[in-house]
Amino acid sequence: MANLATSMLLCLNLSLHVAMAHEWPGGGSTRFYDFKVQTLRVTKLCNTKEIVTINRMFPGPVIYAQEDDRIIVKVTNVTPYNATIHWHGVRQKLSCWFDGPSYITQCPIQAGQTFTYEFTLVKQKGTFFWHAHFSWLRATAHGAIVVYPKTGISYPFKQPYEEHIVILGEYWLRDVVQLERQVLASGGAAPPADAFTINGHPGPNYNCSRNDVYKIEVVPGKTYLLRLINAGLNMENFFAIAYHNLTVVEVDAEYTKLFTTDSVMLGPGQTMNVLVTADQPIGKYSMAMGPYMSAQNVSFQNISAIAYLEYLGAAPNCLSLPAKLPRFNDSLAVMTVMDGLRSLNPVDVPKEIDASLFVTVGLNINKCQSKTPQWNCQGTNNGTFAASMNNISFVNPTISVLEAYYKKIGGHFTEDFPDSPLKFYDFVNGAPNNAPNNTQATNGTRTKVLEYGSRVQVIFQDTGTVTTENHPIHLHGYSFYVVGYGIGNFNPQTADFNLIDPPYMNTIGVPSWGLGAVLIVKNGKGELETLPHPPADLPRC
Repeated sequence: MANLATSMLLCLNLSLHVAMAHEWPGGGSTRFYDFKVQTLRVTKLCNTKEIVTINRMFPGPVIYAQEDDRIIVKVTNVTPYNATIHWHGVRQKLSCWFDGPSYITQCPIQAGQTFTYEFTLVKQKGTFFWHAHFSWLRATAHGAIVVYPKTGISYPFKQPYEEHIVILGEYWLRDVVQLERQVLASGGAAPPADAFTINGHPGPNYNCSRNDVYKIEVVPGKTYLLRLINAGLNMENFFAIAYHNLTVVEVDAEYTKLFTTDSVMLGPGQTMNVLVTADQPIGKYSMAMGPYMSAQNVSFQNISAIAYLEYLGAAPNCLSLPAKLPRFNDSLAVMTVMDGLRSLNPVDVPKEIDASLFVTVGLNINKCQSKTPQWNCQGTNNGTFAASMNNISFVNPTISVLEAYYKKIGGHFTEDFPDSPLKFYDFVNGAPNNAPNNTQATNGTRTKVLEYGSRVQVIFQDTGTVTTENHPIHLHGYSFYVVGYGIGNFNPQTADFNLIDPPYMNTIGVPSWGLGAVLIVKNGKGELETLPHPPADLPRC
Protein backbone atom coordinates (compact mmCIF):
# COMPACT_ATOMS: atom_id res chain seq x y z
CA MET A 1 0.00 0.00 0.00
CA ALA A 2 1.16 3.52 -0.67
CA ASN A 3 -0.07 6.83 0.66
CA LEU A 4 0.03 9.12 -2.35
CA ALA A 5 0.01 12.88 -2.47
CA THR A 6 0.47 15.70 -4.99
CA SER A 7 2.84 16.84 -7.78
CA MET A 8 5.93 18.67 -9.01
CA LEU A 9 5.70 21.96 -10.92
CA LEU A 10 2.72 22.16 -13.26
CA CYS A 11 2.74 18.73 -14.80
CA LEU A 12 4.80 15.67 -14.00
CA ASN A 13 5.13 12.22 -15.48
CA LEU A 14 6.48 9.43 -13.34
CA SER A 15 6.80 5.69 -13.60
CA LEU A 16 6.80 3.11 -10.83
CA HIS A 17 6.86 -0.65 -10.55
CA VAL A 18 4.87 -2.09 -7.67
CA ALA A 19 6.62 -5.47 -7.49
CA MET A 20 8.43 -6.43 -4.31
CA ALA A 21 11.84 -8.11 -4.06
CA HIS A 22 11.88 -11.79 -5.02
CA GLU A 23 14.80 -12.52 -2.71
CA TRP A 24 15.42 -11.51 0.87
CA PRO A 25 18.86 -10.10 1.77
CA GLY A 26 21.07 -11.94 4.17
CA GLY A 27 23.90 -10.90 6.45
CA GLY A 28 22.53 -7.56 7.68
CA SER A 29 22.73 -6.53 11.31
CA THR A 30 19.73 -5.81 13.52
CA ARG A 31 19.76 -2.41 15.19
CA PHE A 32 17.53 -1.48 18.11
CA TYR A 33 16.35 1.99 19.05
CA ASP A 34 14.13 3.23 21.88
CA PHE A 35 11.97 6.27 21.06
CA LYS A 36 9.93 8.09 23.67
CA VAL A 37 7.47 10.70 22.45
CA GLN A 38 8.03 13.42 25.05
CA THR A 39 7.56 17.14 25.48
CA LEU A 40 10.52 19.48 25.81
CA ARG A 41 10.50 23.06 27.08
CA VAL A 42 12.42 25.33 24.70
CA THR A 43 13.03 29.06 24.41
CA LYS A 44 13.17 30.53 20.91
CA LEU A 45 12.22 33.85 19.32
CA CYS A 46 11.83 35.50 22.79
CA ASN A 47 9.24 32.88 23.73
CA THR A 48 9.21 29.73 25.89
CA LYS A 49 6.89 26.82 25.06
CA GLU A 50 6.51 23.04 25.19
CA ILE A 51 7.21 21.13 21.97
CA VAL A 52 6.71 17.45 21.14
CA THR A 53 9.99 15.62 20.53
CA ILE A 54 11.56 12.18 20.55
CA ASN A 55 13.72 11.58 23.62
CA ARG A 56 13.57 15.32 24.41
CA MET A 57 15.86 16.09 21.46
CA PHE A 58 15.22 18.74 18.79
CA PRO A 59 15.96 17.65 16.12
CA GLY A 60 15.53 14.07 17.25
CA PRO A 61 18.02 11.18 17.50
CA VAL A 62 19.78 9.93 14.37
CA ILE A 63 19.24 6.34 13.26
CA TYR A 64 22.49 4.92 11.85
CA ALA A 65 22.54 1.72 9.80
CA GLN A 66 24.06 -0.09 6.84
CA GLU A 67 22.40 -1.33 3.68
CA ASP A 68 20.23 -4.43 4.33
CA ASP A 69 20.16 -3.88 8.12
CA ARG A 70 17.00 -4.63 10.05
CA ILE A 71 15.72 -1.74 12.19
CA ILE A 72 13.61 -2.23 15.31
CA VAL A 73 12.30 0.90 17.03
CA LYS A 74 10.19 0.72 20.18
CA VAL A 75 8.03 3.86 20.36
CA THR A 76 6.39 4.80 23.67
CA ASN A 77 4.01 7.75 23.73
CA VAL A 78 4.18 9.68 27.01
CA THR A 79 2.43 12.81 25.69
CA PRO A 80 -1.32 13.53 25.74
CA TYR A 81 -1.36 13.54 21.90
CA ASN A 82 -1.84 10.70 19.45
CA ALA A 83 1.35 9.89 17.52
CA THR A 84 2.87 7.68 14.83
CA ILE A 85 6.33 7.63 13.22
CA HIS A 86 6.84 7.49 9.44
CA TRP A 87 10.14 6.25 8.01
CA HIS A 88 10.33 8.59 5.07
CA GLY A 89 11.81 7.04 1.94
CA VAL A 90 12.08 3.49 3.28
CA ARG A 91 10.69 1.02 0.76
CA GLN A 92 8.52 -1.17 2.94
CA LYS A 93 9.15 -4.69 1.64
CA LEU A 94 6.45 -6.84 3.27
CA SER A 95 6.41 -4.39 6.19
CA CYS A 96 3.56 -2.01 5.30
CA TRP A 97 2.20 -2.28 8.84
CA PHE A 98 5.20 -0.28 10.02
CA ASP A 99 5.18 2.56 7.47
CA GLY A 100 3.55 4.95 9.94
CA PRO A 101 0.94 7.24 8.31
CA SER A 102 -1.97 7.49 10.74
CA TYR A 103 -5.26 6.01 9.53
CA ILE A 104 -3.57 4.72 6.36
CA THR A 105 -1.36 1.85 7.58
CA GLN A 106 -2.05 2.04 11.31
CA CYS A 107 -4.14 3.67 13.99
CA PRO A 108 -2.31 6.24 16.12
CA ILE A 109 -0.27 5.30 19.18
CA GLN A 110 -2.41 6.79 21.92
CA ALA A 111 -1.18 8.38 25.14
CA GLY A 112 0.56 5.80 27.31
CA GLN A 113 0.75 3.17 24.57
CA THR A 114 3.75 1.48 22.93
CA PHE A 115 4.24 0.17 19.39
CA THR A 116 7.35 -1.45 17.94
CA TYR A 117 8.29 -0.73 14.32
CA GLU A 118 10.28 -3.34 12.38
CA PHE A 119 11.56 -3.02 8.82
CA THR A 120 14.57 -3.94 6.68
CA LEU A 121 16.53 -1.50 4.53
CA VAL A 122 16.43 -3.81 1.51
CA LYS A 123 19.06 -2.67 -0.99
CA GLN A 124 18.79 0.89 0.32
CA LYS A 125 21.50 3.30 1.41
CA GLY A 126 21.78 7.05 1.71
CA THR A 127 20.00 9.84 3.59
CA PHE A 128 16.43 9.32 4.80
CA PHE A 129 14.52 10.80 7.69
CA TRP A 130 11.81 9.91 10.15
CA HIS A 131 9.02 12.15 11.41
CA ALA A 132 5.79 12.06 13.37
CA HIS A 133 2.81 11.42 11.09
CA PHE A 134 -0.14 12.68 13.11
CA SER A 135 -1.41 16.24 13.09
CA TRP A 136 1.44 18.76 12.76
CA LEU A 137 3.66 17.05 15.34
CA ARG A 138 6.32 16.49 12.70
CA ALA A 139 7.19 20.20 12.97
CA THR A 140 9.37 19.30 15.96
CA ALA A 141 9.32 15.48 16.10
CA HIS A 142 11.73 14.52 13.34
CA GLY A 143 15.27 13.29 12.75
CA ALA A 144 17.70 11.80 10.25
CA ILE A 145 18.25 8.23 9.09
CA VAL A 146 21.78 7.67 7.75
CA VAL A 147 22.31 4.37 5.94
CA TYR A 148 25.90 3.61 4.89
CA PRO A 149 26.96 1.25 2.10
CA LYS A 150 27.96 -2.26 3.06
CA THR A 151 31.39 -2.69 4.57
CA GLY A 152 34.10 -2.44 1.93
CA ILE A 153 31.94 -0.53 -0.56
CA SER A 154 32.89 3.12 -1.08
CA TYR A 155 30.89 6.09 -2.30
CA PRO A 156 30.87 6.65 -6.10
CA PHE A 157 32.50 10.05 -5.47
CA LYS A 158 35.47 11.44 -3.59
CA GLN A 159 35.51 10.32 0.05
CA PRO A 160 34.61 13.40 2.14
CA TYR A 161 36.75 14.55 5.04
CA GLU A 162 33.64 14.77 7.27
CA GLU A 163 29.88 14.41 7.03
CA HIS A 164 27.26 16.70 8.56
CA ILE A 165 23.47 16.44 8.82
CA VAL A 166 21.64 19.67 7.98
CA ILE A 167 17.90 19.64 8.72
CA LEU A 168 15.77 22.49 7.38
CA GLY A 169 12.62 23.17 9.39
CA GLU A 170 9.75 25.52 10.24
CA TYR A 171 8.98 26.79 13.74
CA TRP A 172 5.74 28.19 15.15
CA LEU A 173 5.36 30.08 18.41
CA ARG A 174 1.88 28.63 18.88
CA ASP A 175 1.08 25.04 19.79
CA VAL A 176 1.03 23.25 16.42
CA VAL A 177 -1.72 20.80 17.36
CA GLN A 178 -4.05 23.62 18.40
CA LEU A 179 -2.98 25.60 15.36
CA GLU A 180 -3.89 22.80 12.97
CA ARG A 181 -7.32 22.44 14.61
CA GLN A 182 -7.94 26.16 14.28
CA VAL A 183 -6.90 26.19 10.62
CA LEU A 184 -9.23 23.30 9.78
CA ALA A 185 -12.08 24.92 11.69
CA SER A 186 -11.57 28.26 9.94
CA GLY A 187 -11.74 26.86 6.43
CA GLY A 188 -8.91 29.22 5.52
CA ALA A 189 -5.22 28.97 4.79
CA ALA A 190 -2.51 27.89 7.21
CA PRO A 191 -0.51 30.78 8.67
CA PRO A 192 3.18 30.99 7.76
CA ALA A 193 5.79 29.74 10.20
CA ASP A 194 7.25 32.26 12.63
CA ALA A 195 10.75 31.20 11.61
CA PHE A 196 12.76 28.88 9.45
CA THR A 197 15.38 26.80 11.26
CA ILE A 198 18.61 24.97 10.42
CA ASN A 199 19.08 22.02 12.79
CA GLY A 200 16.57 23.67 15.10
CA HIS A 201 18.30 27.08 15.13
CA PRO A 202 16.74 30.15 13.45
CA GLY A 203 19.91 32.24 13.32
CA PRO A 204 20.62 35.98 13.74
CA ASN A 205 17.94 37.35 11.39
CA TYR A 206 15.23 36.59 13.97
CA ASN A 207 14.43 38.22 17.30
CA CYS A 208 16.38 36.92 20.31
CA SER A 209 18.32 34.55 18.04
CA ARG A 210 21.72 36.15 17.60
CA ASN A 211 23.36 33.25 19.46
CA ASP A 212 20.80 30.61 18.44
CA VAL A 213 22.88 29.62 15.40
CA TYR A 214 24.11 26.30 14.04
CA LYS A 215 27.77 26.19 12.99
CA ILE A 216 30.00 23.80 11.03
CA GLU A 217 33.75 24.22 11.49
CA VAL A 218 35.82 23.29 8.41
CA VAL A 219 39.49 22.79 7.58
CA PRO A 220 40.71 24.78 4.57
CA GLY A 221 41.04 22.61 1.46
CA LYS A 222 38.93 19.73 2.75
CA THR A 223 35.71 18.44 1.16
CA TYR A 224 32.58 17.86 3.25
CA LEU A 225 29.39 15.89 2.65
CA LEU A 226 26.24 17.68 3.79
CA ARG A 227 23.16 15.50 4.21
CA LEU A 228 20.36 18.01 3.57
CA ILE A 229 16.85 17.19 4.81
CA ASN A 230 13.75 19.37 4.52
CA ALA A 231 11.65 18.49 7.57
CA GLY A 232 9.27 21.43 7.13
CA LEU A 233 5.50 21.14 7.03
CA ASN A 234 4.47 23.46 4.24
CA MET A 235 7.27 25.40 2.60
CA GLU A 236 9.70 24.48 -0.11
CA ASN A 237 13.08 26.04 0.53
CA PHE A 238 16.21 27.19 -1.22
CA PHE A 239 19.58 26.47 0.39
CA ALA A 240 22.94 28.07 -0.45
CA ILE A 241 26.36 28.74 1.09
CA ALA A 242 28.07 32.06 0.49
CA TYR A 243 30.76 31.84 -2.22
CA HIS A 244 30.69 28.01 -2.23
CA ASN A 245 29.38 25.64 -4.87
CA LEU A 246 27.24 22.62 -4.02
CA THR A 247 27.84 19.37 -5.93
CA VAL A 248 24.75 17.15 -5.81
CA VAL A 249 25.67 13.44 -5.49
CA GLU A 250 22.44 11.93 -4.14
CA VAL A 251 18.73 12.75 -4.05
CA ASP A 252 16.18 10.82 -1.99
CA ALA A 253 18.81 8.20 -1.05
CA GLU A 254 19.71 7.41 -4.67
CA TYR A 255 23.06 8.30 -6.23
CA THR A 256 23.03 10.80 -9.08
CA LYS A 257 25.51 11.96 -11.66
CA LEU A 258 27.56 14.77 -10.17
CA PHE A 259 25.88 18.13 -10.73
CA THR A 260 27.32 21.42 -9.48
CA THR A 261 25.19 24.46 -8.68
CA ASP A 262 25.23 27.53 -6.45
CA SER A 263 21.88 26.73 -4.78
CA VAL A 264 19.39 23.89 -4.41
CA MET A 265 15.70 23.68 -3.60
CA LEU A 266 14.21 21.01 -1.35
CA GLY A 267 10.52 20.40 -0.85
CA PRO A 268 9.22 19.12 2.49
CA GLY A 269 10.35 15.53 2.91
CA GLN A 270 13.08 15.66 0.28
CA THR A 271 16.68 14.72 1.07
CA MET A 272 19.78 15.67 -0.90
CA ASN A 273 23.47 14.97 -0.38
CA VAL A 274 25.90 17.64 -1.57
CA LEU A 275 29.68 17.99 -1.52
CA VAL A 276 31.18 21.30 -0.41
CA THR A 277 34.89 22.08 -0.61
CA ALA A 278 36.39 24.64 1.76
CA ASP A 279 38.24 26.37 -1.10
CA GLN A 280 37.66 30.03 -0.18
CA PRO A 281 39.77 32.45 1.91
CA ILE A 282 39.69 31.75 5.64
CA GLY A 283 36.58 33.35 7.13
CA LYS A 284 32.99 32.77 8.21
CA TYR A 285 30.40 32.11 5.50
CA SER A 286 26.62 32.11 5.84
CA MET A 287 24.56 29.02 5.06
CA ALA A 288 21.10 30.32 4.20
CA MET A 289 17.65 28.77 3.98
CA GLY A 290 14.90 30.81 2.34
CA PRO A 291 11.44 30.29 0.81
CA TYR A 292 10.41 29.11 -2.63
CA MET A 293 6.81 30.20 -3.24
CA SER A 294 5.37 29.93 -6.75
CA ALA A 295 1.75 30.68 -5.79
CA GLN A 296 0.37 34.20 -6.02
CA ASN A 297 -1.28 36.23 -3.27
CA VAL A 298 -0.17 33.81 -0.54
CA SER A 299 1.47 34.97 2.69
CA PHE A 300 4.70 33.20 3.67
CA GLN A 301 7.76 33.59 5.86
CA ASN A 302 10.36 35.57 3.91
CA ILE A 303 13.12 35.90 6.52
CA SER A 304 16.04 33.53 5.91
CA ALA A 305 17.42 31.17 8.52
CA ILE A 306 21.19 31.47 8.81
CA ALA A 307 23.89 29.02 9.91
CA TYR A 308 27.65 29.40 9.64
CA LEU A 309 30.36 27.58 7.73
CA GLU A 310 33.40 28.70 9.70
CA TYR A 311 36.97 28.02 8.61
CA LEU A 312 39.56 26.88 11.10
CA GLY A 313 41.69 29.94 11.82
CA ALA A 314 38.94 32.52 11.27
CA ALA A 315 38.96 35.46 13.67
CA PRO A 316 36.58 34.78 16.61
CA ASN A 317 34.29 37.75 15.99
CA CYS A 318 34.60 38.12 12.21
CA LEU A 319 31.47 39.02 10.30
CA SER A 320 29.89 36.30 8.16
CA LEU A 321 29.79 36.75 4.41
CA PRO A 322 26.16 36.67 3.19
CA ALA A 323 24.78 33.86 1.04
CA LYS A 324 22.87 34.75 -2.09
CA LEU A 325 19.59 32.88 -2.44
CA PRO A 326 17.37 32.89 -5.55
CA ARG A 327 14.31 35.11 -5.46
CA PHE A 328 11.39 33.50 -3.65
CA ASN A 329 9.53 32.87 -6.92
CA ASP A 330 12.50 31.85 -9.09
CA SER A 331 11.06 28.77 -10.82
CA LEU A 332 13.92 28.84 -13.32
CA ALA A 333 16.38 28.10 -10.52
CA VAL A 334 14.25 25.11 -9.51
CA MET A 335 13.97 23.80 -13.05
CA THR A 336 17.72 24.22 -13.62
CA VAL A 337 18.46 21.82 -10.76
CA MET A 338 15.74 19.42 -11.91
CA ASP A 339 17.24 19.43 -15.40
CA GLY A 340 20.59 18.46 -13.89
CA LEU A 341 19.34 15.47 -11.90
CA ARG A 342 20.18 12.14 -13.54
CA SER A 343 20.55 8.65 -12.13
CA LEU A 344 24.16 7.65 -11.71
CA ASN A 345 23.83 4.80 -14.23
CA PRO A 346 21.38 3.95 -17.04
CA VAL A 347 18.20 2.42 -15.61
CA ASP A 348 15.57 -0.01 -16.82
CA VAL A 349 12.46 2.16 -16.98
CA PRO A 350 9.32 0.11 -17.77
CA LYS A 351 8.43 0.66 -21.43
CA GLU A 352 5.14 -1.24 -21.26
CA ILE A 353 2.49 0.17 -18.93
CA ASP A 354 -0.19 -1.85 -17.11
CA ALA A 355 -1.98 1.08 -15.47
CA SER A 356 -2.02 4.77 -16.34
CA LEU A 357 -3.33 7.49 -14.06
CA PHE A 358 -3.91 11.14 -14.96
CA VAL A 359 -4.35 13.01 -11.68
CA THR A 360 -5.21 16.68 -11.28
CA VAL A 361 -4.12 18.32 -8.04
CA GLY A 362 -5.06 21.63 -6.58
CA LEU A 363 -7.00 23.68 -4.09
CA ASN A 364 -10.78 23.86 -4.23
CA ILE A 365 -13.21 26.34 -2.72
CA ASN A 366 -16.27 24.71 -1.21
CA LYS A 367 -19.47 26.60 -0.48
CA CYS A 368 -19.91 27.70 3.10
CA GLN A 369 -22.19 25.37 5.06
CA SER A 370 -21.58 26.88 8.49
CA LYS A 371 -24.03 28.89 10.60
CA THR A 372 -21.04 30.98 11.75
CA PRO A 373 -19.32 31.84 8.45
CA GLN A 374 -17.21 34.58 10.02
CA TRP A 375 -15.39 31.85 11.96
CA ASN A 376 -15.58 28.83 9.67
CA CYS A 377 -15.57 30.16 6.09
CA GLN A 378 -12.38 32.18 5.76
CA GLY A 379 -11.37 30.87 2.35
CA THR A 380 -11.61 32.80 -0.91
CA ASN A 381 -15.09 34.15 -1.72
CA ASN A 382 -16.24 33.31 1.83
CA GLY A 383 -15.86 29.59 1.16
CA THR A 384 -13.73 26.86 2.69
CA PHE A 385 -10.50 25.55 1.20
CA ALA A 386 -10.29 21.86 0.34
CA ALA A 387 -7.36 20.21 -1.41
CA SER A 388 -8.21 17.58 -3.98
CA MET A 389 -6.89 15.01 -6.43
CA ASN A 390 -9.15 14.48 -9.44
CA ASN A 391 -11.53 16.78 -7.57
CA ILE A 392 -11.78 14.38 -4.61
CA SER A 393 -10.78 15.64 -1.18
CA PHE A 394 -9.46 12.74 0.92
CA VAL A 395 -11.18 11.99 4.25
CA ASN A 396 -9.41 9.94 6.91
CA PRO A 397 -11.34 6.80 7.91
CA THR A 398 -11.98 5.82 11.53
CA ILE A 399 -9.63 2.82 11.30
CA SER A 400 -6.59 2.39 9.09
CA VAL A 401 -7.22 1.66 5.43
CA LEU A 402 -4.69 -1.18 5.49
CA GLU A 403 -6.37 -2.89 8.44
CA ALA A 404 -9.81 -2.50 6.89
CA TYR A 405 -8.54 -3.93 3.59
CA TYR A 406 -6.60 -6.80 5.17
CA LYS A 407 -9.40 -7.85 7.51
CA LYS A 408 -12.12 -7.18 4.91
CA ILE A 409 -13.92 -4.68 7.16
CA GLY A 410 -16.42 -2.85 4.96
CA GLY A 411 -17.64 0.73 5.12
CA HIS A 412 -14.30 2.51 5.67
CA PHE A 413 -13.17 3.15 2.09
CA THR A 414 -14.19 2.59 -1.49
CA GLU A 415 -12.17 1.31 -4.45
CA ASP A 416 -13.31 3.88 -7.00
CA PHE A 417 -10.62 6.54 -7.16
CA PRO A 418 -10.87 7.63 -10.82
CA ASP A 419 -8.02 7.07 -13.29
CA SER A 420 -8.59 10.57 -14.69
CA PRO A 421 -10.65 13.69 -13.93
CA LEU A 422 -14.28 13.73 -14.98
CA LYS A 423 -13.66 16.75 -17.22
CA PHE A 424 -10.65 17.85 -19.27
CA TYR A 425 -10.19 21.57 -19.87
CA ASP A 426 -7.53 24.27 -19.68
CA PHE A 427 -6.40 23.25 -16.21
CA VAL A 428 -3.75 25.92 -15.74
CA ASN A 429 -5.57 29.00 -16.99
CA GLY A 430 -8.76 28.32 -15.12
CA ALA A 431 -12.00 28.11 -17.05
CA PRO A 432 -14.35 26.47 -16.36
CA ASN A 433 -12.81 25.65 -12.99
CA ASN A 434 -11.97 29.24 -12.14
CA ALA A 435 -13.15 30.57 -8.77
CA PRO A 436 -15.90 31.20 -7.94
CA ASN A 437 -17.31 28.84 -10.61
CA ASN A 438 -17.45 25.07 -10.26
CA THR A 439 -14.93 24.81 -7.47
CA GLN A 440 -16.75 22.31 -5.23
CA ALA A 441 -14.74 19.19 -4.29
CA THR A 442 -16.20 15.76 -3.54
CA ASN A 443 -15.24 14.29 -0.17
CA GLY A 444 -14.40 10.63 0.18
CA THR A 445 -11.99 7.88 1.20
CA ARG A 446 -11.47 6.57 -2.30
CA THR A 447 -8.64 4.19 -3.18
CA LYS A 448 -7.12 2.82 -6.38
CA VAL A 449 -6.39 -0.93 -6.38
CA LEU A 450 -3.39 -2.18 -8.36
CA GLU A 451 -2.38 -5.71 -9.24
CA TYR A 452 0.88 -6.98 -7.79
CA GLY A 453 3.72 -6.37 -10.24
CA SER A 454 1.89 -3.62 -12.13
CA ARG A 455 3.92 -1.12 -14.13
CA VAL A 456 2.24 2.21 -13.44
CA GLN A 457 2.46 5.57 -15.16
CA VAL A 458 1.17 8.58 -13.23
CA ILE A 459 0.78 12.02 -14.79
CA PHE A 460 0.15 14.80 -12.28
CA GLN A 461 -1.43 18.00 -13.57
CA ASP A 462 -1.58 21.16 -11.48
CA THR A 463 -4.75 23.26 -11.69
CA GLY A 464 -5.43 26.97 -11.35
CA THR A 465 -8.66 26.85 -9.36
CA VAL A 466 -7.27 29.28 -6.80
CA THR A 467 -3.69 29.67 -8.02
CA THR A 468 -1.14 27.50 -9.76
CA GLU A 469 1.49 26.36 -7.30
CA ASN A 470 4.45 24.01 -7.08
CA HIS A 471 2.53 21.13 -5.48
CA PRO A 472 4.75 18.37 -4.06
CA ILE A 473 4.40 14.60 -4.14
CA HIS A 474 5.54 11.85 -1.79
CA LEU A 475 4.89 8.16 -2.39
CA HIS A 476 4.98 6.07 0.77
CA GLY A 477 6.79 2.74 0.65
CA TYR A 478 7.92 3.05 -2.98
CA SER A 479 10.16 5.13 -5.21
CA PHE A 480 9.51 6.27 -8.77
CA TYR A 481 11.34 7.44 -11.87
CA VAL A 482 10.68 11.08 -12.71
CA VAL A 483 10.77 10.75 -16.50
CA GLY A 484 9.37 14.15 -17.43
CA TYR A 485 8.03 17.45 -16.18
CA GLY A 486 7.10 20.83 -17.56
CA ILE A 487 5.09 24.03 -17.38
CA GLY A 488 1.45 24.30 -18.44
CA ASN A 489 -1.03 21.66 -19.56
CA PHE A 490 0.30 18.17 -20.25
CA ASN A 491 0.42 17.39 -23.96
CA PRO A 492 1.30 13.77 -24.87
CA GLN A 493 2.16 14.86 -28.41
CA THR A 494 4.96 17.18 -27.33
CA ALA A 495 6.02 15.63 -24.00
CA ASP A 496 9.72 14.78 -23.84
CA PHE A 497 10.60 11.83 -21.59
CA ASN A 498 13.95 10.76 -20.19
CA LEU A 499 13.88 6.97 -20.37
CA ILE A 500 17.65 6.54 -20.10
CA ASP A 501 18.76 7.89 -16.71
CA PRO A 502 15.84 9.59 -14.94
CA PRO A 503 16.27 10.26 -11.21
CA TYR A 504 14.75 7.64 -8.91
CA MET A 505 12.93 9.53 -6.17
CA ASN A 506 10.39 9.10 -3.39
CA THR A 507 9.63 12.78 -2.86
CA ILE A 508 9.29 16.01 -4.71
CA GLY A 509 8.16 17.88 -1.62
CA VAL A 510 5.23 16.96 0.64
CA PRO A 511 1.64 18.27 0.38
CA SER A 512 1.17 21.84 1.56
CA TRP A 513 -2.54 21.36 2.13
CA GLY A 514 -2.70 17.76 3.26
CA LEU A 515 -4.27 16.37 0.11
CA GLY A 516 -3.82 12.68 -0.57
CA ALA A 517 -5.09 9.46 -2.05
CA VAL A 518 -4.37 5.79 -1.38
CA LEU A 519 -3.05 3.07 -3.67
CA ILE A 520 -3.74 -0.52 -2.58
CA VAL A 521 -1.40 -3.15 -4.04
CA LYS A 522 -2.80 -6.67 -4.05
CA ASN A 523 -0.79 -9.66 -2.86
CA GLY A 524 1.14 -11.66 -5.45
CA LYS A 525 1.94 -15.34 -5.23
CA GLY A 526 3.84 -17.06 -2.47
CA GLU A 527 5.30 -15.95 0.85
CA LEU A 528 7.63 -13.30 -0.59
CA GLU A 529 4.76 -11.57 -2.39
CA THR A 530 2.18 -11.72 0.42
CA LEU A 531 1.75 -9.21 3.23
CA PRO A 532 2.23 -10.92 6.62
CA HIS A 533 -0.34 -10.76 9.41
CA PRO A 534 -0.45 -7.51 11.39
CA PRO A 535 1.79 -7.32 14.48
CA ALA A 536 0.24 -8.23 17.80
CA ASP A 537 0.79 -4.74 19.25
CA LEU A 538 -0.74 -2.87 16.30
CA PRO A 539 -2.53 0.14 17.85
CA ARG A 540 -6.31 0.22 17.87
CA CYS A 541 -8.36 3.26 16.94
